[in-house]
Amino acid sequence: MAYKIDFFDGEVVEWTLTEEGATSERVQDYTPTFYVGRGEGDEQSLADAQATLDQFLTVARTSVEEWRPGFRHDAEAMVRVDVTTVEEVSRLARWLHERGDPGEYRCFNVDFSREFRYCLETGRSPAPERRVSTLAIEGRAHEFEDEEVPALSVGGERVGRSPDRALPRVEEIVAREDPDVLVVDSAKLLAELHSLADRLRYDLQLGRRPGFQQLARESTYTSYGRVGHSPARYNVPGRVVIDRSNTFFYDETNIAGCIDLVRRSGKPLQELSWASIGNVLTAIQIREALSRDVLVPWQAWRPEQFKTMRQLNDADRGGFTFSPNVDVHDDVHELDFSSLYPNIICEYNVSPEKVRCNCHSEREDVPGLGYCICDKRGYLPDVLQPLINARDDIKAEIRETDDEERLAELEGRSDAIKWILVSCFGYQGFSNAKFGRIECHETINAFAREILLDTKERLEDGEWRVVHGIVDSIWVTPREGVEQKSLDALAEEITAEAGIRLEYEAEYDWVAFVPLRDSEAGALTKYFGSVADEDEFKFRGIECRQRSTSPFVAEVQRELIAVYDEHRSPETVCDRVGAAVRRLRDGDVDPKDLAVTSRVSKHVEEYRHSTRTVAALKSAADEGRDVRPGQSVEYVVADDAKSSRGRVALVGEAEGYDAEYYAEQVICAAESVLSPLGWREREIRGYLAEREDANLNRY
Repeated sequence: MAYKIDFFDGEVVEWTLTEEGATSERVQDYTPTFYVGRGEGDEQSLADAQATLDQFLTVARTSVEEWRPGFRHDAEAMVRVDVTTVEEVSRLARWLHERGDPGEYRCFNVDFSREFRYCLETGRSPAPERRVSTLAIEGRAHEFEDEEVPALSVGGERVGRSPDRALPRVEEIVAREDPDVLVVDSAKLLAELHSLADRLRYDLQLGRRPGFQQLARESTYTSYGRVGHSPARYNVPGRVVIDRSNTFFYDETNIAGCIDLVRRSGKPLQELSWASIGNVLTAIQIREALSRDVLVPWQAWRPEQFKTMRQLNDADRGGFTFSPNVDVHDDVHELDFSSLYPNIICEYNVSPEKVRCNCHSEREDVPGLGYCICDKRGYLPDVLQPLINARDDIKAEIRETDDEERLAELEGRSDAIKWILVSCFGYQGFSNAKFGRIECHETINAFAREILLDTKERLEDGEWRVVHGIVDSIWVTPREGVEQKSLDALAEEITAEAGIRLEYEAEYDWVAFVPLRDSEAGALTKYFGSVADEDEFKFRGIECRQRSTSPFVAEVQRELIAVYDEHRSPETVCDRVGAAVRRLRDGDVDPKDLAVTSRVSKHVEEYRHSTRTVAALKSAADEGRDVRPGQSVEYVVADDAKSSRGRVALVGEAEGYDAEYYAEQVICAAESVLSPLGWREREIRGYLAEREDANLNRY
């Protein structure tokens, strides 16, 4: 069980966890592998490529093996190339790609991450044999100085501000606890500690052996029009480093959820901690592909099959969404299809190599599109069905257990699988997906639309009124004056027809569907409601669920919803709005509760307008902080009338705030709450003005 693999100075070290501790073993004969196949070339050109590769000193050996270049292909001759180091895989693949004519060669198994590649090629499982231990290192990396380190804690213990005391203390605690995993606020914190130690000539050791290494530089990327930032990644020997600023799965699940995905994907914990959902899903798919003797293409190349203009028009649609009935609806029931998209894939055999197959081209299996689907089981259902079954089993155990520690573990595992299942549909339409295919994406949507429309009809036949529906969820209320058919009975009938379980999700005392800001039409994904028999509310899409909303405004909006639930009176809600505005104007709000988080999309000098974000970036630069595109900056609006950096103050430095700016934010949040009742900003302001005038007259 190789829980971690280190690549230091040309040496490969495999770490294993046992009940006795962590053990290591130097790997002497590991040779990474990639494959070369014919593209537009012939057998002679492949033989020439093999002969040329044999002359490289970094090539350990070559051979010819039979592999399938894709799921729709039979096995063919491939040149296997074993090289001396992991770095040589991509270097030689690039050389070969540039050497031949365009498309002459195709390379496979090239762009695997290092530890994942090692586990694949050696057959090692990266799942630890025992429960891993963790240790948290918390602090702000950008504040390090030679004379004083920032407030820093290791495992909850403060280590002091003097470098002469802090560095040995950090090392002492890490050595004493001997954690398998270091959880750090930012991996840059480790880099700053080592940089400080180097300047002071202190031999700092945070790993199970001496050494510290940078695995990847920081970078900025754009995905679907959104700018993101990937921090630099660092490594210490024998311990996994989880960077809280660069981890999805650890933050969205827990260590148990991450370990569960390590077992399913074969991706070691350190790599899984920074991996995206698609990256982990691809790892699971890669293991399935190799088990079927299918190699992994370096560069995805899947031309779309020919479509008529009508097919293009019919296929270019997403899931079905009803226009919500803007109002506050009483006695609302929500029903959801369990993992709709993954279950569509499994129930209808939607797989890249099975949609629009050649053997059933005369059939029209996909509703509205006329695509056929092969009867032979596809690889994608075989990838997803075990995940669906496992999550169902975990959810069943969650319902039965009352052990809090076990419950936390199960919920982490369930959430980890959920994210993989959520992404499997969209990944089929991702242009860089190793095994994706746009026809799969279109097919899944077509089945989803048909299922939701059939569900609507069946519920209406049962005398229920549909008030909203989004892709896999539907909300209904009973029709007045008639007897309704049991929702449980209807759900069973719909489940039997669709082949996918329709579950009763929740009952609400009331649900409010919010209109668009500039229209009376309903916003598709903005609603809130009171859960029946529970002291809780459900919020979707409104300000309190948006990361850019300050904590104070979010809390005010939640209070407004609670006030409406208690009094059912727009006037009473407005009274609470007025109280919040008065608190702001009286200076009775902690500036930290007014912090606004803004994602940066470009470097500060690239902005053309003097926005609040620009002002915050300039203030951060004055402090020596370099906020990169894709990262976020937090600030408090100090004086929104200014255009200079004085317009905002960074969190922790704000001594005051612009009360009128935040009053506007409160009124905007109030409009989301009251607009389902017909009260827009004008009505809210009018009511507040009347109350203010009345109070002044009384005074």
